Amino acid sequence: MQINLPLMDNNITKDDLEKVIDFLKTEPILTQSSKVREFEQKWSEWLGVKYSIYLNSGSSANQITMLALKILAGEDGGEVIVPTLTWVSDIAAVLQNGFKPVFVDINSDNLCMAEDQVLANITDKTRAVFMTYVQGFNGLSDKLLQELEAKNIPLIEDVCEAHGSTFKGKLLGSYGFISNFSFYYAHHLSTIEGGMVCTNDEKVYQIMRMLRSHGMVREVTDNAIKEDYKNKYPELNPDFIFAHPAYNMRNNEIGAVIGLNQLPRLDENNRKRNENYKYFLERLDAKKYKTDFDTEGMSNYAFNLIVKEPDYAFAERLMSKLREAKVEFRRGSAGGGNQVRQPYLEGVVPENHHEKFPNVEHVHFYGMYIGNFPDLQRDKIDALCNLLNLVE
Repeated sequence: MQINLPLMDNNITKDDLEKVIDFLKTEPILTQSSKVREFEQKWSEWLGVKYSIYLNSGSSANQITMLALKILAGEDGGEVIVPTLTWVSDIAAVLQNGFKPVFVDINSDNLCMAEDQVLANITDKTRAVFMTYVQGFNGLSDKLLQELEAKNIPLIEDVCEAHGSTFKGKLLGSYGFISNFSFYYAHHLSTIEGGMVCTNDEKVYQIMRMLRSHGMVREVTDNAIKEDYKNKYPELNPDFIFAHPAYNMRNNEIGAVIGLNQLPRLDENNRKRNENYKYFLERLDAKKYKTDFDTEGMSNYAFNLIVKEPDYAFAERLMSKLREAKVEFRRGSAGGGNQVRQPYLEGVVPENHHEKFPNVEHVHFYGMYIGNFPDLQRDKIDALCNLLNLVE
């Protein structure tokens, strides 16, 4: 029997497209302009932060976050504590900005970094803790936040898979020094491609406005900064003063129009996703699969499926059945499993370093995720669970 379940369906709706068409009929400026500014403001209001900057991807958000951290540190080097289960761009941004990634294992109940390992790896070289909220799970605790504050260690939040997730009733992405979001097609809110970087720190905000657009000083909103650069460099055209060797990470008005149209329905869509996930877990065979996740505050991104016992043959049969039923899945969960195994880290981490992280190793071989989206029908979830539970 074919279930035909994709990872995502209908994330850019007919209504979204109609809004774009209406916008195009006004003969607007299409590059970054007023709609981008409006989207940034509305997103900040929704999240509960002071500043947001719309970018061309969540990966770009990772990149300028680490570059801003480097600029603020005023020195090269240092360590950033990172998860073994995350997307490649998080680790790439750490490496590309001269930091050393220090990997920690995951908490099997929420797939985020294990708190005790994060705290145990903090040294005088630690410049930040880079937390990824895998598949919408919350990875924060009072203890972690208090320890980071006491040690003056910035928290960087990767919220790309967790739009709407909360800790103690407050949205994830509003806790950290800087937070990163992705609006890729399959995520809770999509602008086709796109991302957002958010902060409550005005200095960081002004730096990242420059980093988004070639390092140009004219991008800042603080006139005092503009005047300072203008006075220091009188021989330069004030419209073309480049303070940092940066990037072009701007997005466009069309993406912002889609984002503005999707934002009002984000909370309701998240509620539907969470209901789907609860329905899925309740019908899954708890003898074969892990079902006791810590779902408090989560905003589910996908159906997380982890085989309880390490059984290669069972996992192969499981994946074969999913392929036969046309159920799209991703083995290894977020980012393909244990990042420490990836070839881009050869020479960066010691040989066989992956063996130090047994929890993420289990997910690497026996974990996967399956699509969950607001319009998913219950009969599809029933059929999926029946298929999974019958695998022997």
